[in-house]
Amino acid sequence: MVQSPTEFFKTLPPKQCVDCGDIIDEQAESYLNQCDHCLSKAEE
Repeated sequence: MVQSPTEFFKTLPPKQCVDCGDIIDEQAESYLNQCDHCLSKAEE
């Protein structure tokens, strides 16, 4: 059975930061793969 797009997006796992592994609280459409904390460390 083909899954509806709505169900597909509801069942996606939460997005995790590639550096520290924390859950990223953001829009699903975002292309970021780092949390705000790791992004701010990278800018220093």
